[in-house]
Amino acid sequence: MSDTCSDFLVQRLYLWGVRRIYGYPGDGINGIMGALGRAEKNSHPVEFIQARHEEMAAFMACAHAKFTGEVGVCLATSGPGAIHLLNGLYDAKMDHAPVVAIVGQQSRQAMGGSYQQEVDLVSLFKDVAGEYVHMATHPAQIRHLVDRAMRIAKAERTVTCIILPNDLQEADAVKCPDHLHATIHSGVGHVQPRIIPAEQDLARAAEVLNAGKRVAILIGAGAMRAAEEVVKAADVLGAGVAKALLGKAALRDDLPFVTGSIGLLGTKPSWEMMTDCDTLFMIGSGFPYSEFLPKEGQARCVQIDIDPRMLSLRYPAEVCLAGDAGETLRALLPLLEKKEDRSWRGKIESNVAEWWKVLEARAMNEAKPLNPQRVFWELSPRLPDNCILCSDSGSAANWYARDLKIRPGMMASLSGTLATMGSGVPYGIAAKFAYPNRDVIAFVGDGAMQMNGTAELVTVEKYWKHWANPRLIILVLNNRDLNMVTWEQRVLNGDPKFEASQNLPDFPYAAYAEMLGLKGIRLDHPDNVAGAWAEALAADRPVVIDAHTDPEVPPLPPHISFQQARNFMSAMIHGDAEGGRAIRQSVKEGIESLLPHRNTIKTNL
Repeated sequence: MSDTCSDFLVQRLYLWGVRRIYGYPGDGINGIMGALGRAEKNSHPVEFIQARHEEMAAFMACAHAKFTGEVGVCLATSGPGAIHLLNGLYDAKMDHAPVVAIVGQQSRQAMGGSYQQEVDLVSLFKDVAGEYVHMATHPAQIRHLVDRAMRIAKAERTVTCIILPNDLQEADAVKCPDHLHATIHSGVGHVQPRIIPAEQDLARAAEVLNAGKRVAILIGAGAMRAAEEVVKAADVLGAGVAKALLGKAALRDDLPFVTGSIGLLGTKPSWEMMTDCDTLFMIGSGFPYSEFLPKEGQARCVQIDIDPRMLSLRYPAEVCLAGDAGETLRALLPLLEKKEDRSWRGKIESNVAEWWKVLEARAMNEAKPLNPQRVFWELSPRLPDNCILCSDSGSAANWYARDLKIRPGMMASLSGTLATMGSGVPYGIAAKFAYPNRDVIAFVGDGAMQMNGTAELVTVEKYWKHWANPRLIILVLNNRDLNMVTWEQRVLNGDPKFEASQNLPDFPYAAYAEMLGLKGIRLDHPDNVAGAWAEALAADRPVVIDAHTDPEVPPLPPHISFQQARNFMSAMIHGDAEGGRAIRQSVKEGIESLLPHRNTIKTNL
């Protein structure tokens, strides 16, 4: 029996190093499913991971790409299955993660006839997979469509898409087209080039950085493999280093000059450094919020980014360096002059040391029934070596950003630019498949858990016994509130909490986990936090911690403007049902910012 186009598709993906595909079946891809089944028995097995929903499969492919550096692959049927992929694919596109989406389509002879589940998929994917989206209409195309989709996804760090009509999937494969005019003869493989700016541009960058007296460094995911070089540059320049959220794992948090996260989820030391600096050095970051960067004209700027399209986009850069972060820094370092005056660096280190005291004091504030900050703070020193952390969007991302100290060897990610809910659990699942020996911890709000997380616990139940280390811990912040949006309504819009949109039904997450054969831990008292983490980290199976946290603990930004304070008080005055408690908790947090550990001031609050 000759190979079909679907068999050849799987073989070609295998040659590209693909060993795992995330997806959900449907009759529009039955030919591919049959080929995956046959491949398991042959010399080119590609594992198929069945998610509960195609969106989750796309999230898993995105997370696979982020954590491994490989191209993630997801698979969906025609029509509705293909449509379901979009949110996860946009997550990959916006965070520059290489992902190939393979989708089915109706039979070629039916297309154009308003047939069942017929959707114009080329148009549908033209934005999210704009670099490369094509539909195969002839068996000879399979080879070069796979080769180009994989190569472009890797080279451009983006999403590409291949569309396969279901009748073509069963057609005889054409592995080597005839040597004729108008045939394509592509090959397998991609080599990452060495990208370094021109010498004259490096010299100009060094001139700007050497002239600065108060240098601030901002790093993102592009600096993920340049930690040593960033530390050396910060030492020579006497600079502090702030981290955009996608760059959290790029640099360890116990370094005294690392100011931590920046932005709405950021730290006070990062805010102060950006407010007072005279030179900004951006490395591999597309951090979008300009209000948390220096005011325009305040600082001279040098920026490194591997993508020239991202240069001088968030802040006007005097010198733009298009290149790999590590390679560029290695070429730049010999040109930098060590700053003799270390007073700026000393101020940053003092601010950082004080900030960690503030965070600890805030974490230990009483709340009803449990302070979410404490759950994260007590986990931080217990984080296993080389663990992988995944956060969902929402208030969980606040505490993930601020309270967890990253150490060398750890990985961490989340939906950074799209900031979509629902990515935390599928990210964690993908991390376990990519690194089955490592501990994985996902931080998820109850909103995201109800959106899709509970369904993906079924995926965990289906596969966890295949993992060498079964520990996948999912922390659910169960506060019965869409908490981040509630606080945005109050602080950004000046509106009281709109209970019809914000209140969530309670759900027994721990009991549900037990029903699935996983381990469930209910946590509702601060004295039990340490014990809950110890129990979860010693478990012989995946764990769901159902943490009943206080929604009135405010995710305070590092700097509160007069307008934000005014909006908050307006929301409290105009009928917020939890206004009294929200004010009390906000006052407690504010006191800790000024006088950490002075608990006597708060006794009557």
